[in-house]
Amino acid sequence: MTPAELAAVQAHLRRMLGNERIKLATPQRRNASVEMFVGSEFIGTVHRDVEDGEVSYAIQIVVLAEDLSQLN
Repeated sequence: MTPAELAAVQAHLRRMLGNERIKLATPQRRNASVEMFVGSEFIGTVHRDVEDGEVSYAIQIVVLAEDLSQLN
Protein backbone atom coordinates (compact mmCIF):
# COMPACT_ATOMS: atom_id res chain seq x y z
CA MET A 1 0.00 0.00 0.00
CA THR A 2 1.29 3.46 -0.80
CA PRO A 3 1.55 6.07 1.96
CA ALA A 4 -1.39 7.94 0.36
CA GLU A 5 -3.55 4.79 0.35
CA LEU A 6 -2.59 4.06 3.95
CA ALA A 7 -3.60 7.56 5.04
CA ALA A 8 -6.88 7.42 3.10
CA VAL A 9 -7.87 4.01 4.50
CA GLN A 10 -6.94 5.08 8.04
CA ALA A 11 -9.00 8.28 7.73
CA HIS A 12 -11.97 6.32 6.37
CA LEU A 13 -11.82 3.76 9.19
CA ARG A 14 -11.59 6.52 11.81
CA ARG A 15 -14.67 8.25 10.38
CA MET A 16 -16.65 5.06 9.80
CA LEU A 17 -15.90 3.55 13.23
CA GLY A 18 -15.89 6.86 15.13
CA ASN A 19 -12.48 6.28 16.69
CA GLU A 20 -9.53 8.63 16.19
CA ARG A 21 -7.23 6.14 17.96
CA ILE A 22 -7.24 3.79 14.94
CA LYS A 23 -3.78 3.67 13.40
CA LEU A 24 -2.46 1.75 10.40
CA ALA A 25 1.25 0.89 10.47
CA THR A 26 3.47 -0.08 7.59
CA PRO A 27 5.12 -3.44 8.21
CA GLN A 28 8.90 -3.74 8.51
CA ARG A 29 9.03 -6.58 5.96
CA ARG A 30 8.32 -5.83 2.32
CA ASN A 31 4.94 -7.15 1.07
CA ALA A 32 3.76 -7.98 4.61
CA SER A 33 0.27 -6.98 5.72
CA VAL A 34 -0.42 -3.52 7.09
CA GLU A 35 -1.06 -3.70 10.84
CA MET A 36 -4.11 -2.09 12.45
CA PHE A 37 -4.02 -0.75 16.01
CA VAL A 38 -6.43 0.96 18.38
CA GLY A 39 -4.09 2.97 20.53
CA SER A 40 -1.20 0.60 21.24
CA GLU A 41 -3.37 -2.54 20.98
CA PHE A 42 -2.85 -4.64 17.83
CA ILE A 43 -6.26 -5.68 16.51
CA GLY A 44 -5.62 -7.05 13.03
CA THR A 45 -4.33 -6.58 9.52
CA VAL A 46 -5.42 -4.73 6.39
CA HIS A 47 -4.97 -6.37 2.98
CA ARG A 48 -5.09 -4.65 -0.42
CA ASP A 49 -6.72 -6.59 -3.26
CA VAL A 50 -6.97 -5.79 -6.96
CA GLU A 51 -9.47 -7.75 -9.03
CA ASP A 52 -10.58 -6.80 -12.55
CA GLY A 53 -9.02 -3.37 -12.09
CA GLU A 54 -11.01 -2.69 -8.89
CA VAL A 55 -9.09 -2.02 -5.67
CA SER A 56 -10.51 -3.05 -2.29
CA TYR A 57 -9.19 -3.34 1.24
CA ALA A 58 -10.05 -6.19 3.60
CA ILE A 59 -9.59 -6.12 7.36
CA GLN A 60 -8.92 -9.25 9.37
CA ILE A 61 -9.52 -8.67 13.07
CA VAL A 62 -7.89 -10.95 15.62
CA VAL A 63 -9.60 -11.82 18.92
CA LEU A 64 -7.57 -14.03 21.25
CA ALA A 65 -9.41 -16.40 23.58
CA GLU A 66 -7.26 -15.19 26.47
CA ASP A 67 -8.60 -11.66 25.93
CA LEU A 68 -12.18 -12.92 26.27
CA SER A 69 -11.51 -14.36 29.72
CA GLN A 70 -10.52 -10.89 30.97
CA LEU A 71 -14.12 -9.76 30.52
CA ASN A 72 -15.51 -12.19 33.09
